[in-house]
Amino acid sequence: MASIPARGGEPTLSPFPVEGAVDETRASVAGILPVPAGIAQLLPQGGLVRGTVVSVEGAASLLVGLMASVTASGGHVAVIGQPRLGVLAAYEMGAKLERLAFIPAPGPDPVEVAAVLLDGMDLVILGLAGASVPPSRARAVVARARSKGSTLVVTDGHWDGAEIRLDARVDGYGGFGQGRALGRGRLESLSLAVRARGRSFQPRTTRLDICSAAGRVEWRPTREVSAAQVVAL
Repeated sequence: MASIPARGGEPTLSPFPVEGAVDETRASVAGILPVPAGIAQLLPQGGLVRGTVVSVEGAASLLVGLMASVTASGGHVAVIGQPRLGVLAAYEMGAKLERLAFIPAPGPDPVEVAAVLLDGMDLVILGLAGASVPPSRARAVVARARSKGSTLVVTDGHWDGAEIRLDARVDGYGGFGQGRALGRGRLESLSLAVRARGRSFQPRTTRLDICSAAGRVEWRPTREVSAAQVVAL
């Protein structure tokens, strides 16, 4: 933590490639954090805008993908109050573990911990453990995120005024065979139905496959989500 410079200048990202994520030059200039392949097409700016708050609910794979994309592009990520989030999964998706900080037990005031970490991290993921943050306090933290150029992702609770809300639901599994062979084999992929909502755009949905390829885990857009799945989300 001590070696991480406080935010305040122009964001700088390393040239580590992230497949399917936001173009790195654009991210650096426009103040956008990269996201996994397929998620970018749901977002108006093609990634997470610095200085904003994003709400994420549902499958934890989406949080892990955000961790991997940001750290692989040279950013630093703090994860607060999420002791069960998969570090191995993040590594397999390309995350740089030396750029990750975990605070699994932040104490009685995790929001204050997040506010402090916004000063030195590109992305802060905050688990609210079912809590609802008062609007007045939420506005104060949003102002801090904006001034520091950091992005706050909240999950497992209610945060009033989030710019974007992402909902991810498991939509199926691959590798278990078909027909008479159904139920046999090994898990090869996980399908997610993801919906994005925001103040400045209409709800958007997509379906993605998370699968293993050449020793790493990749995100692959597949097809549009059906109307029934949109309702379910």
